[in-house]
Amino acid sequence: MIQLKAGQNTPLSADAIRFSAKATAALDVSALVVAENLRVFDTDDFVFYNQMATAGVALADDEVTVTLSQVRADAQAVLLVVSADPAPLGGLGPVTVTLSENRTPTAEFAITPLAGETALICFEVYRRGEAWKVRAVGQGYAGGLAVLLNAHGVEVDHPGPDAHVHSAQAETPHGHDHGAIPGPAAGAPLELSHGVERLWMIFEDAARSAAALLSARAYAGDRLDEELSAAVSDPATRNSPAGEAARQAAQQRYDDLIATAEANHGRDSDHLIQELVTADDQLPPALASWNSAAWDRPAAKADGIRLGELYANERGPLRIPYCVPVPLTRPLWIDTEYTAAVVPVVGALLARLRAADPTRRTRLDVIDLSGAFTGLIAPLLPLLNGPVVTDHSEISARIKALADQAELAEMAYSSGNFTPPTEHRVLLAADFPHGYQPVDAQRIGALMLRGDLIGLSIMIVGTDESESEDETIAVLSQACRHLPTLTDTPMFDPWTGSAWHLELDLLPPDPHRQARLLRVD
Repeated sequence: MIQLKAGQNTPLSADAIRFSAKATAALDVSALVVAENLRVFDTDDFVFYNQMATAGVALADDEVTVTLSQVRADAQAVLLVVSADPAPLGGLGPVTVTLSENRTPTAEFAITPLAGETALICFEVYRRGEAWKVRAVGQGYAGGLAVLLNAHGVEVDHPGPDAHVHSAQAETPHGHDHGAIPGPAAGAPLELSHGVERLWMIFEDAARSAAALLSARAYAGDRLDEELSAAVSDPATRNSPAGEAARQAAQQRYDDLIATAEANHGRDSDHLIQELVTADDQLPPALASWNSAAWDRPAAKADGIRLGELYANERGPLRIPYCVPVPLTRPLWIDTEYTAAVVPVVGALLARLRAADPTRRTRLDVIDLSGAFTGLIAPLLPLLNGPVVTDHSEISARIKALADQAELAEMAYSSGNFTPPTEHRVLLAADFPHGYQPVDAQRIGALMLRGDLIGLSIMIVGTDESESEDETIAVLSQACRHLPTLTDTPMFDPWTGSAWHLELDLLPPDPHRQARLLRVD
């Protein structure tokens, strides 16, 4: 049985799979059949204790069974969920979920919620061309099942055994199969509502092609060593023409294996490069390169932002956009010992966050003890939610105000009086953790769980504190998405563990171009 970690996936071979869960708390299991935008088509696509079956998905005996061949043809995925009602004190606690094929457990995923989550998306069973795969997700919702469902197009009139649900899906999206390499036919439209997913699919294709190349190189090298050792093992033939012929034949087989592997990888890369060129012209600005025509078109909403490009020079010229969803409820932590050195990185992120949802006003809360961001923030003063915090004594009050707003929003949601945020809030916490109190780290952790209710994105700038002796700061650091700023720092993809380097996008230095990208009026 495979032990999956968050983000990892594995192919499915059986038509019928079963999902089960165990924890110290009493759990309910459920499932959502979703389109490519991860929202349901209608109310029939939510399978739970009051609606125990839909096409290809059934709930019985605390297990969800998915018959893949019977899932509606226009569905992209089935989300497998656990929740608790009533919510246990302190949240669900550790949860272990299992996926079985032909009644044999094949994948297990252990989830330890950070703080207070009472509903979790555990697995995503999704189409990949003509096949199906399962991805370990582990996304938690402190607001419980109702918040999770609302995020996926299901509105809940009230929680509990008599809950009534109805679909919030405005329209059924057209399907878009990314498929295997090569990419879609020329002229195929890009669904802007799931640009991040499209780019991550390309990233997965690149990762698997890279892994195949690395595996072939390793195999060819090991085989060459074995054959050369055999060729020289017999002293009688070591320096003979036969020995030399054996060495040449071994080298030729090695060269042929490497040439074939690199040709296959090169072909894959060429297809992906062309697909990315096409996509870059179609993506909304927040996900496109600085040189894309998207920045000259009217602003368009995006489901994420681009952080930079992943590359591996030893594997060729392919560069993959590295993108993440918005709002950034999982904070971006920019690793640096010198805050001033990453100002162009933060500028690029702010430009993309502003572009991600042009229909909503952006409001900035900035903590900048060193004054490194003074020049960057100057043209954005109308967006500030109060003065820039430059004194450590003012940090706690600013973060507490955001945490209080998020808590009130959660209370409103639980009582049925919630109004979706009309603003995109951004917290930039620079120079962390110097000058911050332990309670500040705790509150930022709480904002990771509730911040989406006020439309909050979080960026932290400072040294990596994952090994800090302060447990609160260490836990916060470990929960963030770290962006290395040293070019020789490797990152590893979640599918194959192959190494990549990240070149972060920088805000161009030209003031006029900066103003255009930051959309300064």
